[in-house]
Amino acid sequence: MQAGRPTAMLVLQDGTVVPGQGYGAVGGAAGEIVFNTAMTGYQEILTDPSYAGQIVTFTFPHVGNVGTNDEDVEAPKPYAGGLVTRAAPTPPANWRSRKALEAWLVEHGVVGIAGVDTRRLTARLRDRGAQNAVVHHDPAGRFDLDALKAAARALPSMTGQDLATGVSSPQPYDWTIGFWRMERGDAPGSNDGPHVVVLDYGVKRNILRALVDLGCRVTVVPISTPAEAVLALDPDGVVLANGPGDPAATGVATVPEVRKLVECSLPVMGICLGHQLLGLAVGAPTEKMAFGHHGANHPVQDLTTGKVEITSQNHGFAIKDGDLPAGVEVTHRSLFDGTIQGIRLRDKPVFSIQYHPEASPGPHDSRYLFRRFVDALRGGA
Repeated sequence: MQAGRPTAMLVLQDGTVVPGQGYGAVGGAAGEIVFNTAMTGYQEILTDPSYAGQIVTFTFPHVGNVGTNDEDVEAPKPYAGGLVTRAAPTPPANWRSRKALEAWLVEHGVVGIAGVDTRRLTARLRDRGAQNAVVHHDPAGRFDLDALKAAARALPSMTGQDLATGVSSPQPYDWTIGFWRMERGDAPGSNDGPHVVVLDYGVKRNILRALVDLGCRVTVVPISTPAEAVLALDPDGVVLANGPGDPAATGVATVPEVRKLVECSLPVMGICLGHQLLGLAVGAPTEKMAFGHHGANHPVQDLTTGKVEITSQNHGFAIKDGDLPAGVEVTHRSLFDGTIQGIRLRDKPVFSIQYHPEASPGPHDSRYLFRRFVDALRGGA
């Protein structure tokens, strides 16, 4: 990587220009810039479909020491368009590494910029809110700043964007792999338990692994699958998966189908975008957050037990607090800002959480929620 003059530029919508050193793919990326406070798991973060349309600033200064491999991915390819770091990627120093991070970024067309004061950038986003940005990498150091500023200003707001349709699988498929374990790697699960249909709004693979690890037989279906087709698969329960974009925009087509599934009284579990879509389906509006929650160290209280769990989160929208519809109960709240992190229906085996119980990256404090869902599938709740 060339030192000295800038080989990359990060330009924010408000006109802020941040020079740095480029790495990864040559060229540009554009989207909403957010900050992620996780200390590990850069490969899982970059391949999380929920990051479609975004550029990720890592507050942890170092990336690259684990390299990349074929197991620690949440989708077949990265969905984050770019990444911003304090330091350039380090060479891999992990026995599981199959490729250096920079080579992996080049392969997948992801642009990176290093040499950025990420603490200062994070403070700016925290104080002023998330905003659009462009990042451009040119090894020759040639930049048209006026054009980059104009491009950043012209980007559409995340509000109103249905991005889930673009990341959902176009075809249904079965998933049979459980959690990775050192002694056996990615081994198949038993798949002899309840049948779960997962509506793919941008599902992370670790959600599917968590279900298989508990013995579930898992079928993933595209976002466009109508409720009648889901029910025709004879599921014991349904998972509304995570995904990117504005839930109100995605919900124009999907909320009526979610509402039909809820009315059938099947066990339903919503995660992240699925949580927001469930809220919309039962009459709870959503809203854009100032800078969202992105990281693996967010404290959440389970109001049903009083316990506090440290959670993995990635979302820029939330169910609006206030007067929730009758029959809807808040089950979890953020201990950072008090926002709603979980709801359930009092008269049906239906619940959802805003955060990621499958983690990847992050702690495993919240995996009990999958057990709670599977217990409902088996008639235990």
